[in-house]
Amino acid sequence: MSDSSHCSYCREDLGGKRFIRNEGRPVCISCHTKFCANSCSHCHRPIPVESKELSHKGRYWHEECFRCAKCYKPLAKEPFSTKDDRIMCGKCCSREDAPRCHGCYKPILAGKESVEYKGNSWHDECFTCCNCKRPIGSQSFLSKGTDTYCSPCYDRKFAKHCISCKKAIISGGVNYQDQPWHGHCFVCSSCSKPLAGTSFTNHQDQVFCVACYKSSVAKKCSSCQNPITGFGKGVNVVNYEGNSWHEYCFNCKKCSLSLANKRFVANGSDILCSDCGNK
Repeated sequence: MSDSSHCSYCREDLGGKRFIRNEGRPVCISCHTKFCANSCSHCHRPIPVESKELSHKGRYWHEECFRCAKCYKPLAKEPFSTKDDRIMCGKCCSREDAPRCHGCYKPILAGKESVEYKGNSWHDECFTCCNCKRPIGSQSFLSKGTDTYCSPCYDRKFAKHCISCKKAIISGGVNYQDQPWHGHCFVCSSCSKPLAGTSFTNHQDQVFCVACYKSSVAKKCSSCQNPITGFGKGVNVVNYEGNSWHEYCFNCKKCSLSLANKRFVANGSDILCSDCGNK
């Protein structure tokens, strides 16, 4: 009997039986599975003739073994991708390549709303205020060190609060006597005119614009009867027996000699220099 009718391996008579030709030589089904069949890249068992064989880039699988390396979804009739020699479905491949959320460390899939800040990425719902834990979304926010705050929480925690209205000072503001004020809260105690950037003075822990201080608060000079404000000409004041004078108004009643820093004599309500007082 010719060799062509016998298995090249076990020499079994192949007459009337199924066989496979391997490199032109007949091989029985059993020997083909044992010696010639490709090994499955997943289970490493031989792929027999009766099984459907799938191949990709020189690798082979049983049909039932050709699955996504991540989710194990059968891929025999599905689109797939390869990554680092792993077979994956499109969804898992997208997850593999997607950036990781800095909050939950899960992948941020394409089309998913996300936030990019300081080189890191977050799911929109994971980018939250570290104080109130609410998603910041499209709100404005501020950071302190590595922490991120929504504006209301940041203001409550870190912003200075106006000494007048007690509300947070978001921007600008005025500092007076080491105390913070909103610009619109720092006003004249009499007329409520804003004082930021203008001249003002303090009297008994109240602030006044120059006009109100002159008209309502300042003492009147006993000589010229004009208010003594401490502004402009003659900031120095002379006080005597409950009366006050501008320094430049404190003159001898008779000869008009300036008596500032000089000896003087009181004659009733008149102030005289020594010479006029002795006449």
